[in-house]
Amino acid sequence: MGELLVGTASWTDKTLLASGWYPPDVKTAEDRLKYYASRFPLVEVDSTYYSPPAERTVGYWRDRTPADFTFNVKAFSLLTQHPTRPDALYKELRERVPDKRSLYLRDVPGDVVEEVWQRFLDALWPLHEAGRLGALLFQFPQWFPIGRANKEYILQVKRRCEPMRVCVEFRNRTWMSEDDQEETLDFLRRYDVPYVSVDMPQGHPSSIPPVLAATSDLAVVRFHGHSDKWTSKNIYERFGYLYSERELKEWAPKVRRLAEDADTTHVLLNNCYRDYAQRNAAQLAALLVASPGQGSAVRQVADEGGQ
Repeated sequence: MGELLVGTASWTDKTLLASGWYPPDVKTAEDRLKYYASRFPLVEVDSTYYSPPAERTVGYWRDRTPADFTFNVKAFSLLTQHPTRPDALYKELRERVPDKRSLYLRDVPGDVVEEVWQRFLDALWPLHEAGRLGALLFQFPQWFPIGRANKEYILQVKRRCEPMRVCVEFRNRTWMSEDDQEETLDFLRRYDVPYVSVDMPQGHPSSIPPVLAATSDLAVVRFHGHSDKWTSKNIYERFGYLYSERELKEWAPKVRRLAEDADTTHVLLNNCYRDYAQRNAAQLAALLVASPGQGSAVRQVADEGGQ
């Protein structure tokens, strides 16, 4: 029987802290994570995209959550071929990279890249060892189109991260175009790489259609909202979208159907502005419990459904 886990992408966003979602007596980093984990069984860590985590911090995540709690962790920007600030690198590596405002993977010496990989994965080992690491999310950029070299990079990523597992999300529409969609999904199935299905604004070069597909025993869905300011550099304008109950009711049976094709399905609300993601995640979890479906069970951790 498959299992459905619903959660959000972040529990520490400053607008969430200001929204009143956390009770007044939940004030410390430890208390916030414990409270979040009492409402949801899954969270995505997005801060790791901006800078690699310290192993001590990862240990805190492990120690402050229940044994069955799951973390998905977003891969560091350099490793997904996004621009990266030199000061985001480990301090002792900064003198070994070019003096540029933003670095791309191609700019960084191979020995430095190897060290970044090793230290990033080593820091996450405590979560993996404890059975709390669901997957490493590799969200590839808009300039990462379908092609032989990029398919090989995905396989390199998978090999590097083993025995930790990865899942991949695309932001270049060629991967899921009408002509290439089946090729993409067949490739991921062949190499047992979970595809990250998305709901996001359409009509942009980065737009991926809302195709739900399981290409491994883990299926992942990320909800980005439908902001009409998707191209804004302000992340709150990009992701500040509150799903209506009608929209979530339309999604619930589709997610249920996807879950029938996987052993585990992770559903993450990434509309991270104020408590939008937490409210919508609680609503969707309740709808998934109520909606008809065979072969999958929604894991719940709070009678209140996360509200």
